[in-house]
Amino acid sequence: MHADRELDARGLNCPLPILKAKKALAEMQSGEVLKIVATDPGSMRDFQSFARQTGNELVEQTRAADEYLHYLKRR
Repeated sequence: MHADRELDARGLNCPLPILKAKKALAEMQSGEVLKIVATDPGSMRDFQSFARQTGNELVEQTRAADEYLHYLKRR
């Protein structure tokens, strides 16, 4: 999956990955994709809720070993 920007949220727990993603998305253009790498298992549901509440599109979520990858497309 192509990402225009990557955010490293490893070691951070809720709500920090969401807050950092919100800030990063605010600096991006509409249609650009943000990749977030997190280690908090709760980030899977947190980013689903975040996408619903903000109107940004959650393009993909995957798990690789101890990391959770989230791809958000800026609205």
